[in-house]
Amino acid sequence: MSVLTSALDLKARVFQERSLPSALENRAEAGTSTTLGHQKEFAENISQRRPSFHVTAPHGWMNDPCGLGYDPATGIYHLFFQWNPHGNVWGNISWGHATSTDLVSWEVLSQPALTPSAEYDRCGVFTGCVRPTDIHGNPGALTAVYTSVGRLPIHYTLPYVRGSESLSIAVSQDGGMRWERQDCNPILKGPPQHVKVTGWRDPCITVWTGAQQTAPETSRSGLCGFISGGIAAQTPTVFVYSVNPKNLTEWQYIGPLVDIGLNFRPSRWSGDFGVNWEVSNLMTLCDSGGVSRDFVIMGAEGRLPSQSIGEVESRDALDKRAARSQLWMSVKPSGEGNGTDKALATHVFSGIFDHGCYYAANSFWDPKASRQIVYGWITEEDLSDDLRHRQGWSSLISLPRLVRLMTLYHVKKARNSPLDSITSIEAIPESPEAVDFTVHTLGVSTDPRLEHLRQGAQTGHLADALLSSSLAAAFGNFLPLATSCWELDAEFLVGQSCARVGFDIAHTSDFKQCTTLCWDSRDETFIIHRPHIDDTAINHGRESAPHTLFTFANEHGEETEEPLRIRAFFDKSVLEVFVNDRTAISTRIYHPADRCFGLQFWAEPCESRLNDQIPSPAAVLLRADTWDGLRV
Repeated sequence: MSVLTSALDLKARVFQERSLPSALENRAEAGTSTTLGHQKEFAENISQRRPSFHVTAPHGWMNDPCGLGYDPATGIYHLFFQWNPHGNVWGNISWGHATSTDLVSWEVLSQPALTPSAEYDRCGVFTGCVRPTDIHGNPGALTAVYTSVGRLPIHYTLPYVRGSESLSIAVSQDGGMRWERQDCNPILKGPPQHVKVTGWRDPCITVWTGAQQTAPETSRSGLCGFISGGIAAQTPTVFVYSVNPKNLTEWQYIGPLVDIGLNFRPSRWSGDFGVNWEVSNLMTLCDSGGVSRDFVIMGAEGRLPSQSIGEVESRDALDKRAARSQLWMSVKPSGEGNGTDKALATHVFSGIFDHGCYYAANSFWDPKASRQIVYGWITEEDLSDDLRHRQGWSSLISLPRLVRLMTLYHVKKARNSPLDSITSIEAIPESPEAVDFTVHTLGVSTDPRLEHLRQGAQTGHLADALLSSSLAAAFGNFLPLATSCWELDAEFLVGQSCARVGFDIAHTSDFKQCTTLCWDSRDETFIIHRPHIDDTAINHGRESAPHTLFTFANEHGEETEEPLRIRAFFDKSVLEVFVNDRTAISTRIYHPADRCFGLQFWAEPCESRLNDQIPSPAAVLLRADTWDGLRV
């Protein structure tokens, strides 16, 4: 039987059993319970869930990506990561190492690059950065700057003990294969003496011209070191240092980057900035017109629980995870530095970098692509400890993301929310009448080089498909899949009468087990409903993210709303989703099936349109393209 014939048979069975309007309501409840036999099958097949084109450690525990960069002397990209080579639990934190020539195909080395072996880092070689340097006349040297940990535990909820964390360096003169700690270590023995901190770790070195505006003592190069943490009982922040570009061991403290207060939460569009930051990166991003903004991407610890605990909130995956978030913030120099403890910058607008199980985002400037590249840690915390130990490995590194300043011109409005209530954008009036706006926000998209994964993949295509609650209209809106490694790129024109629009990923041939992705236009929320596997062993709660569509005015004054665009990458047990290149959600799909069976596209009209005698399509699938069988 051909794949196409099998797909047609599958669609026929699906539509005999259910209709689209009721399916979304039911799929989160009905057809989701599992038997003990199903759980056993899942446990036995857990090894099949290991991703194929994401970076994972050879074995054991993995967390933060670190030391990212491109070595121009060798043409090699380096990706280091926190790794416990001796067990599948957090501990013995070392630097794992992977290399690539294209950010797609990676060679993961079997041995760690740096291990806890000196007195000052005996408890862990924590996150840091790598920078090409000229050491002793060798222009091809690499210098790693990392947090050396001499005492545990350290946590933002515990009193901070000075000496727990220090700053150290190691040098490689053979392209990153061998590393030597320097005799001057630690180059900084701890945070500024007069500051009571909640944490002080994860160094990042980059150029920030804004420092020169607030701190004249900054070197002309604008090279700065950023160390993440917080000021106790005051604010999470980044501690900013001026770094001598000719000697990376020389760091001079300038002051805290921002002072936003504890648990700063502008709105649901921006998230909760917590009480302590980790792995903060500062970068200046530009749009195609030369406009620039300074951005900080940070992992925020100490997020408060949902303010209201109701039926909907209790279903959210976020409520069962660690109290942390992956956020971003646009800042501008405050003009108040000069060696004081006043913040060097102020908050302008901010958002959520990833709404799922993604944390510790780290970045580097790629000179080959002339883009800022971001990698993150996609966690294993939705899986029970028992199942995690059975699989023998934990977590993975995300696909490479490009970040940029996204600029949208002639914006009239959002779907429902007033523009001034959306705190993840900067809306600038284009005229005194404030009719049209130029909108700035952080753009997050996939690296184009990932298209190399498509070579040899089976392609699928749909175009101009009407989506509604009518079975006749919905019957043909199906794309078959034969593997669990695929990519989707789809665009929807969402009518004003549409309540929800999206698609199902079938994990069983009868669609009774599926993952559902949809945008609810009424409350401007993108949602991922994951299949229910087990009440206690697996967190199967939904993922959700605020997301809106903007309406633009063209040169004739006509108004047009942008289409809903969804890019999705599925790699066995991980799903990364990008919506309109400004909303990202990473999640884990722990289903025992070793393949996906297809994608079903649908839309639901608002209740007021359900009884129309001549129903109009709630949405149009402008196009959908799949690549099934992605591989390195």
